[in-house]
Amino acid sequence: MKVIIVGANGFVGKLCVEEFLKNGHEVVAKIDKAGDGVLNSVYDYSGKADMIVDFSFHTSAKDICDYAVKNGIPAVIATTGHTEEEKDIIRHAAESIPVFYSGNMSMGVALLLDFAKRAAETFPDADVEILEIHHNRKADAPSGTALMIADSVSEVRKGANIVCGRSGAAKRDKNDVSIASLRLANVTGIHEVYVSTPSETITIKHEAHDRRLFAQGAVKAAEYLLGKPCGIYDIKSMKL
Repeated sequence: MKVIIVGANGFVGKLCVEEFLKNGHEVVAKIDKAGDGVLNSVYDYSGKADMIVDFSFHTSAKDICDYAVKNGIPAVIATTGHTEEEKDIIRHAAESIPVFYSGNMSMGVALLLDFAKRAAETFPDADVEILEIHHNRKADAPSGTALMIADSVSEVRKGANIVCGRSGAAKRDKNDVSIASLRLANVTGIHEVYVSTPSETITIKHEAHDRRLFAQGAVKAAEYLLGKPCGIYDIKSMKL
């Protein structure tokens, strides 16, 4: 598979290059800020490619999607923090090409989403709270993964109200699915889900030890996406 990697000079982007090469794929273009063997824009590459993988920044969504649609290339969007307008751009692109769009590329997180959904469905009156912890350089809060968890819970909680942060004197509403965000030093990523009734509490936790797992997940996502029909796919689409 011939792959274009956007954000190739970033920490995870560099790991992504390594993982694609390790798995026998060819990185035909690296897109990022100027550097040896790195192009400034995806439009600077005019050769053939089978896949474009984005580990850059959410503002790149339009250029990546426009380029991918124009050239008929499937896209793996692995960045987070997209605005609603940018999400619309991604959804529109998926009408023409297959797009893998996920706030987290970890198969372990896919299991966490499933467990959280099942726990919330089993205990329909339980309080659900989500805690996410990341390194102090992460720009967006809450994390894309925390929002994925909240969305999974909302699938089985009609009328769920996703609350990001808590302040003031108002009491917790029974329909709240609350997210708290911490930013600490070099934490790679921790997500905890609390499903609590007056009698018991279920705690579900996923901890990322090495950001290489996101690059490894991107390889699996690209391999999964190749040959798929147009549409939006995510980590939950893959067989666990």
